[in-house]
Amino acid sequence: MATPSTSNRLVILWQRCGRLPGGQWLFSRILGHRVPYSGTIKARVEELAPGYCKARIADRRRVRNHLESIHAIALANLGELATGLAMMAALPATARGIPTEITVEFLKKARGDIVAEAHCTVPDTSEQHEHAVEARLKDDAGDLVARFKARWVVGPRN
Repeated sequence: MATPSTSNRLVILWQRCGRLPGGQWLFSRILGHRVPYSGTIKARVEELAPGYCKARIADRRRVRNHLESIHAIALANLGELATGLAMMAALPATARGIPTEITVEFLKKARGDIVAEAHCTVPDTSEQHEHAVEARLKDDAGDLVARFKARWVVGPRN
């Protein structure tokens, strides 16, 4: 039997945690420990499937700026986490990917809990190419506060 790729291990861990009480919290804490910088915002992954991720950060003092809104870099961190998880869950065991470019468009002050939803198609990984992933970040009222885009280079493992 082949060794699972990072993406397969990610989905397997999500499925195993999902069977447990507090599974989202447990998965999110494990992820925050494995990816320490992303762990600083204490995001909670609410849904994960190949090509899709929904993650949330709570509005709390540690992620706020001097304007009493959620800091731009905390929003970017949430967008990167959601797009990265969606992409990594979509990659087959025979492929790899790395983000090469990110852009963030801030549309309004972010207040309250923020939810990021990232969607991407499962990429063709038979040869190396670029693949885009986008996350839309919304506040409790459903208003779009930021748009995060990541460009990935994906392709077969060498």
